[in-house]
Amino acid sequence: MHPALQGLLTIFIGVSGCIGYFYFSNQLLDKVIFPAKGVNAGRNINRANMVRPWLFLAPALIALGLYLAYPVVETIRLSVTERVPGGGYKFVGMDNYTQMFSEPKFWEALRNNFLWLLIVPAMSTAFGLLAAQLTDRIKWGALAKSLIFMPMAISFVGAAVIWKLVYDARPIDQEQIGILNAIYIAFGGTEPQQWLTIPIWNSLFLMAVLIWIQTGFAMVILSAALRGIPEETVEAAIVDGAGPMQVFFKIKVPQIAGTIVVVWTTITITVLKVFDIVFAMTNGQWQTQVLANYMFDKLFRANDWGVGSAAAMIIMLLVMPILVWNVVNARKEMR
Repeated sequence: MHPALQGLLTIFIGVSGCIGYFYFSNQLLDKVIFPAKGVNAGRNINRANMVRPWLFLAPALIALGLYLAYPVVETIRLSVTERVPGGGYKFVGMDNYTQMFSEPKFWEALRNNFLWLLIVPAMSTAFGLLAAQLTDRIKWGALAKSLIFMPMAISFVGAAVIWKLVYDARPIDQEQIGILNAIYIAFGGTEPQQWLTIPIWNSLFLMAVLIWIQTGFAMVILSAALRGIPEETVEAAIVDGAGPMQVFFKIKVPQIAGTIVVVWTTITITVLKVFDIVFAMTNGQWQTQVLANYMFDKLFRANDWGVGSAAAMIIMLLVMPILVWNVVNARKEMR
């Protein structure tokens, strides 16, 4: 079947299935389980109304259980077991974690992840805030925002391919198609550099890709927050003699501090899970390993499900406090 027809058929079946589910489940609830007739009609109606919301929630709860809760439980189980020859598993306790902690590659991945955490959220948020402020002051701000936001529409792998061309190196006797090497040679460089093989610097070059992508996200959220600042506060500051920098840092930034923190933490979660960029550009070589790529190597290359699952648990433990903090703060704001 043609892919377009497959897509249309999938949409039709999915939409029809949802409509059918809600229609027939309500019919079953109202006509069979709690029929609104007889002496118990009033009580049955109340019972049906209590159960009805769960009919709407049931598909989402099943999907969450199947695709979120079950994998977490299974990952925990695999992280404390070991596959035995001939099939099956045996319980090994914390041996997988001990083995993982003894590997230099794990500590390299953990160190790089923390380096990403220090740089990427800060730079993405700062550039996004700067772009949000500047684009609100120019006539063609909407076009500028569209261009800055455009990388968000590109997959991480697609962005990695684009930036690999930026860092590309050709022999000295050939024309450089990599922008960075072309600039380097134009300003007197002796020979093209293999930028992605230079330790420490290569991690920074990889971070540049994620900063490029996430700046658009930060700009859109922070631009909306800046537009929500009451004009009266800004006008009062200007009347009192405050300059543009004072207005921005002492009036605007404090009022959108909550939004800045939300943007920061959201990008932080993305950084903790970063995989695609590293996998596509260096595959963790030349001291660029990160936790997600380390987990992938263990699971699918070394076929070591125990250590791979232990690495997945470390990622989850690092992400969990940030998720909980975001949820708690979101609930406080809703009160």
